Amino acid sequence: MSEVERLLREALTPVEPPEGMTDRLERTLTETRDAAVEELTDWELHSMRDPRNWARPIGAAAVLATAAAGLVVVRMRQRQRGRKAHRLGGVERSVRDAAGDVRRRLPR
Repeated sequence: MSEVERLLREALTPVEPPEGMTDRLERTLTETRDAAVEELTDWELHSMRDPRNWARPIGAAAVLATAAAGLVVVRMRQRQRGRKAHRLGGVERSVRDAAGDVRRRLPR
């Protein structure tokens, strides 16, 4: 292995964030999402006829979409970490399910 390869491997190794950081990020994204939802629910539809009034609801919708997407990513990562702990059990279950599916499809 060359020196460059070794340095790249060291530089590109994944780093897990501190445990509390994930919780803080999830809490912040949830609060942001809730604030954006509140902003949108307080908006009156009759005022939407004037395009000058569109900036706030469009901004709130963009914040809502971004915060919701961030929450999805954070929660998927949390589930992924939980699955790593139970990976062998999951593999075993998948093999059993696949074998059962094959047995059901085979003609008798």
